[in-house]
Amino acid sequence: MESPFQVLTDAFQEQYRVNFSLERPDGSIVLTLSTDDGVAARRLIRNTQLQDPEQLQRFIQSIRFGIAIEQGGTAPQLLATMTGGLPIAS
Repeated sequence: MESPFQVLTDAFQEQYRVNFSLERPDGSIVLTLSTDDGVAARRLIRNTQLQDPEQLQRFIQSIRFGIAIEQGGTAPQLLATMTGGLPIAS
């Protein structure tokens, strides 16, 4: 299995600097994505998310979704993009 840290780095390194830091006694890691303009996202990753590839992919998608909303995207458009263009039920 590929390292979860490499999966996260690969998912974001084209657009962001990717940094990891151990910030909590429970072993949770903080992922920070930044650009020259500052921090784009900072998220806490639980150990269970790092160990489960499906949870890790959902975590990546949630970060992308959050960043896109902050940059002015609309939820229906973003969800359609994330689900491969499938229509979203209203």
